[in-house]
Amino acid sequence: MKHSKELIHELKHHAPFTAMATVFAVLAVVIIKFILNTTIEKHGFHILHPIHVIASSLTSSGIYYKYKKSIIQALLIGIFAAILIGSISDIIFPYLGASAFNIHLDFHLPIIKKPFTILSSAFIGSIIGIIIKATKIPHFMHVGISVFASLFYILAFSKLITFSIFIIAIVIVFFSVLIPCCISDILIPFFFIGKDIKQCDCP
Repeated sequence: MKHSKELIHELKHHAPFTAMATVFAVLAVVIIKFILNTTIEKHGFHILHPIHVIASSLTSSGIYYKYKKSIIQALLIGIFAAILIGSISDIIFPYLGASAFNIHLDFHLPIIKKPFTILSSAFIGSIIGIIIKATKIPHFMHVGISVFASLFYILAFSKLITFSIFIIAIVIVFFSVLIPCCISDILIPFFFIGKDIKQCDCP
């Protein structure tokens, strides 16, 4: 119950940034696709998803190692959280969200299609997180990357792209990113550490 209250508190802190990042990402992709007439969705997703995994594992392992000096445990937490939550945020939530709006997407899970790329990305990110003990700054970087990765997944694997999809994508991407990223970066490390969540200076 206490962790749930702390997670809700953190979600309130991160919601405005996530919303702004989502709107910015959608506007940027609209400009690239319809004004510059350039298609980047599939390449963008296959680049950004591994980068998202790196950012996620970096933050999760960094937070864990900052409070508990166990390299092996920090590595495992970073890898586990990054792959699980990254898949939920970038693929599963967008897929389910699109389905709720009757938008058909091809289901494409990189951890199955390209396991070496995803596992190595999670490992590299975890090592970096342990070394620099990263916390707040990489979390916001993580959210920004995840926003674009989730959006590119929707656009890359959708059968039909219309302006209405971009509007719907704002809602889908916002929730796909906000909840999983906060769980990955904040709740999972502190759950295994067994300490209270304290990522802001609020009383």
